[in-house]
Amino acid sequence: MKSSRETERLFAALRESAKPEPVSAIENLLENAPDSQLCRINALAFAAEHKLDEEEVIAGFLHAAQLGIFDLSWNILCPGCGGVLGSGTTLKTVNQTDYSCALCAAAYEPTLDEMVEVTFTISPRVRKIAAHDPQTLPWIEYFRQLFWSSGVDLPDNGTLEELIKEITLHTVELPPGEKMELSLQVPEAFLIMFDPVVHMSQFIDVKGEPTREQQSLAFVMTKDHAPPGTVEMRPGPLCIFLENRSVSRTLPGVWIAGDKLHDLLGKRRPFLTAKRLLTNQTFRDIYRTDTLAVDQRLKITSLTFLFTDLKGSTELYERVGDLAAFDLVRAHFRVLNKIVAAEGGAVVKTIGDAVMATFPTPDRAMAAAFKMREAVKDLNGDLLLKIGIHMGPCLAVSLNDRQDYFGQTVNIASRVQGLATSRSIFATRQVVADSDSCRLLKENGIAATPQTRSLRGIANQFEIFEIP
Repeated sequence: MKSSRETERLFAALRESAKPEPVSAIENLLENAPDSQLCRINALAFAAEHKLDEEEVIAGFLHAAQLGIFDLSWNILCPGCGGVLGSGTTLKTVNQTDYSCALCAAAYEPTLDEMVEVTFTISPRVRKIAAHDPQTLPWIEYFRQLFWSSGVDLPDNGTLEELIKEITLHTVELPPGEKMELSLQVPEAFLIMFDPVVHMSQFIDVKGEPTREQQSLAFVMTKDHAPPGTVEMRPGPLCIFLENRSVSRTLPGVWIAGDKLHDLLGKRRPFLTAKRLLTNQTFRDIYRTDTLAVDQRLKITSLTFLFTDLKGSTELYERVGDLAAFDLVRAHFRVLNKIVAAEGGAVVKTIGDAVMATFPTPDRAMAAAFKMREAVKDLNGDLLLKIGIHMGPCLAVSLNDRQDYFGQTVNIASRVQGLATSRSIFATRQVVADSDSCRLLKENGIAATPQTRSLRGIANQFEIFEIP
């Protein structure tokens, strides 16, 4: 671990950029937590455990990563079992059209909504932990700390060990280049021979009449392996010939693929998704252009876009003069940026007097819109802020040296904002119909009025809601 003086210097710098409560919680974690709690930290679970604001905790970990206290990791997940299929230090490493999970025998196209998580691991320069050398991790800790994502809600150590024992017939540790034979009695069940290191599996369907004859199976572990297949066996003795042709230690085991395994893998908890981080203002401020490669196109299933534009700014320049008007417009940008960040969103760009912002959920965009409307009114009663909101699928891209978004959803959101001629907020049905948005409207005593409108450049007419 770094010297106490160096650690104090790092946290003094962290206190300059992050809120004191999450900084204190992070410092306490670093000093007192066991190794396993410092690997792939789930920022949302950390916030819940310490009863802290999620956005402040995310900002705290991001600033800590910038200082070198933590290493930030982007992990591609299997939505089925919650296993980590790939990992990298930047989003640029998500560069495959699909990722295959050997445990689930399925391939998935990566999306930034729920298939890419962002976690934080203590830097070895600050404190050395076992996970920095995965070859030293025991079988169960390898699964806990490196294979399963932070979104799998695993029980505590003792309970997890008991559950694993109930669903596991046998496990071994095999050094690189080594071979061995594994003899066991297989019951009538569907079994999975699985190694988490090279992510390789073999399905074994054990059924029929029991036999006393020796059955055999070969399981050769290599990075370049065929997709998982299924072999049929009968209940009775089975000899598995194991060979590790990879350059790393492997940890093959035989699991009973029954209800207990499904229950274990089915328990999930919220985690920090790539989508949420890309819509986080602190992240955009810190990392700016170093997020996506120029030719990268990553899908987001659903993202909420909010567009604003100032009506009357031209007349304002005419009336009060360039300098005063410019200061007022800049003040309006500062207010909007603050509101967007407070609601967990991020400003993507400004164009003239207009703002394009993103939010992970539509209710946050709507809450921001309500605050924006009042804030600009208080700033100057002559200024009118036109606001439009839409949600839907899009592509995260890199344009003009910034992380941006592309697609019809973006176009529609911009056109919806163009409909506004008063202080009414305009939003599409997708936004207003969201359950959390409905609750927000009800809490504010607002009834959204539907209308069918044509949008420039969009073929079909849209049902638009005016929020007075």
